[in-house]
Amino acid sequence: MRQTWISEFPQDIMTRSHKVNLAILLIAFLGIQVGTAGGTPHRYVVVNLHWREVNESVFAQICRLRSGQSSESIRLGAARIFSYFQQPHERTRAHLERFLQLSEKYELPVVVQLDGENWWCARPDLWNWWDATWPGYNPDNRMHVEWSGWGPEHAIRIAWRNWGHQLRVFPPPNLMSLRYRDACEEEMRRLIPLVLDWWRNLPAEKKHLFIGIKVGCESSIGTNSFYYPGGNELADRPLEEDPTYGLKLTELPGRGVTPIGYAAVRTAGLAESGELQEEHLVEVVRRHLEGLCRVAAKLGVPRDHLFAHAGGWKDDELLYNAAVNRYSCPGWSFYQHARNPAADNGVSRALKRSDAPFWGAIEWFPMGAQTEQDWRCAIHHTLDYSQCRYLCIYNWNQIKENAAALQAIRSVLREQQKHTGCKKDVEDP
Repeated sequence: MRQTWISEFPQDIMTRSHKVNLAILLIAFLGIQVGTAGGTPHRYVVVNLHWREVNESVFAQICRLRSGQSSESIRLGAARIFSYFQQPHERTRAHLERFLQLSEKYELPVVVQLDGENWWCARPDLWNWWDATWPGYNPDNRMHVEWSGWGPEHAIRIAWRNWGHQLRVFPPPNLMSLRYRDACEEEMRRLIPLVLDWWRNLPAEKKHLFIGIKVGCESSIGTNSFYYPGGNELADRPLEEDPTYGLKLTELPGRGVTPIGYAAVRTAGLAESGELQEEHLVEVVRRHLEGLCRVAAKLGVPRDHLFAHAGGWKDDELLYNAAVNRYSCPGWSFYQHARNPAADNGVSRALKRSDAPFWGAIEWFPMGAQTEQDWRCAIHHTLDYSQCRYLCIYNWNQIKENAAALQAIRSVLREQQKHTGCKKDVEDP
């Protein structure tokens, strides 16, 4: 039977110093300069845009926040997620080119975020193993989606996601599937050169417009796409009969629902029987992100412009380490700890393991911030913590009418000296 769906997507061995020196040499070789002010790398307050917001009006609206800017080190920027399996390549390419054109026109620095994990409705040739009446049908596609047990007979054909409200989505990919990984690499090889060519062609005074490329999207297994018990049977039943109790994020490895990840763990050769182990899931995500970053680095993205985005929800869980690799700078999401990232034990531990020149607060929103001072201090506590390159506020549509947030951004951009009046509860590691 055909599944009952709601909308699948909302259109929407070296020392640290040696590695940093190599990154600088690579940049010099390519004729590209890192944006600096007085020799210090720029830091950025970035706002994440929905695809519908990538237009002249919104870019102009964001740029008005820079009126009176006098800060020599902190700049404003914008980001957008390009889910390259969500739609045909030609459309993604056109959207990316438009984003870069607007960046140059408005002189607004940008982060290009590439996602092949969450929205992949345009690739049924990878996930459709169950319905011969749909495009892409192939029973062997069981090998490219996640399982709820140790064999392909446990392949799932539905998952759930809750980014504010619960919805049904297609089954998540087996992150270790060779076909899936090849498909990601193919899209990256088509998109990343567009960004690098745009950057190289910018005049010297505009090189700072390229903040970086982010790969991964809060990468994890069983969180942003999770599986309820008996999910395959629920797929044929009305949406109203779906469970709604959701995840228990601190209960590892299943997070309160049916554990998945067996396909990736087995494909990676980490285990093929017994209980699913947290460390095996983390190793899969680490390999996945490292693989994406390796591709990007070989295409020419310097390490200080490349960021890996891993998940992490339970305090100090192992998953935070998955963002650390030799090709990129690590990055994480901040909600609970956005007002003081130094209090996030998982991030602090991972940063001690990293020899990258920077890190990123790649998805950021200061929960509980009410006043301009709350927002201003949260921004400073983040950007001042252990070589943070940028923070990305999720999302523009959440703050565009928030007077406290907007005034805080204006204040940060106008400050010429180190801020005062913001007490830190936890110091840098």
